[in-house]
Amino acid sequence: MGANVHWALVGASTIAEEWMINAIRAQPDGTIKAIVSGDLARARKFAEKHSIPQASADLNEVLADPDIDAVYISSTNDKHLPQVLAAAAAGKHILCEKPLALTTDDAWQMIEACQSHNVVLATNHHLRCAATHRRMRDLIRTGAIGTPLFARVFHAVSLPPHLRGWRIERPEAGGGVVLDISVHDVDTLRFLLDAEPVEVSAMTTSGDLGKKAGLADGVMGIIRFDNGVLAQIHDAFTVPFAPTGLEVHGAEGSLVGRDVMTQRPVGELTLRTSRGEERIEVSHGDLYVTGVAQFHRAVTANETPAASGRDGYLSLAAARALERSDATHSHVTVQSLNLR
Repeated sequence: MGANVHWALVGASTIAEEWMINAIRAQPDGTIKAIVSGDLARARKFAEKHSIPQASADLNEVLADPDIDAVYISSTNDKHLPQVLAAAAAGKHILCEKPLALTTDDAWQMIEACQSHNVVLATNHHLRCAATHRRMRDLIRTGAIGTPLFARVFHAVSLPPHLRGWRIERPEAGGGVVLDISVHDVDTLRFLLDAEPVEVSAMTTSGDLGKKAGLADGVMGIIRFDNGVLAQIHDAFTVPFAPTGLEVHGAEGSLVGRDVMTQRPVGELTLRTSRGEERIEVSHGDLYVTGVAQFHRAVTANETPAASGRDGYLSLAAARALERSDATHSHVTVQSLNLR
């Protein structure tokens, strides 16, 4: 590989357009060489709009280019498995959108394929790249709140019309609020707590957005982690005015994040202890720029990506457990990667 990391985008998606093109081009060693879409006309329009040299509807054609070092996959969730396997076989490093796959078996197959072909597999869990969350993790690790006991995530939003489509219409593509939002909550909590979910309980609702296809557009759940922390999550596609937030409560203090469950580099962080309430200063930065920079270091300097394939597997396992809990009206044990 040369001095630059040459990318192909797989999926002419909104997230690629709004966030990832800039994130890649913000890297001093990042360039985008190709865009792949199942619709060639869409690929060409996307390429022209964003000054991408090559547009194609043939993934294998692009993967055969020896100058392509990495692929960013943001197609619908049902396409992740074959596209990751093809990219791995071609020797390309992979940054894949969440959820990593539709099933844990598929996710495990991706992990094994990337290990076999000695390529990096990363999951684009952007929230762990937020400066607020990284500051919270540091404070928890250094004992600022004592032993963590409980956590709460507020991630109920209004899904914009241009992002609806398959997310509320196609169960077979991995639609629904749990795979779209709750999977992020799980990953963020795993990151903050240095702990793994072991048991969940959840109830969902299908309101105006989800009822036509029988998909959940709202969920409340409880997650027990292996360090004893109980976490509560509230996610939705149908809530237009609620703030987002993340709280971690410990034996000696509480960390309260407001407006932090977002793609944007915003939010406030407060530490509450016996000394009173302290505003924690945070140096915000683009979450996706941070994540791509860490991915580049994983590719070029043998570092670890912000969220690995293993992280993608474990967040998916917990999300699917939340869905099973709702379906069976029971507590559900989360499948551990260590059991495989």
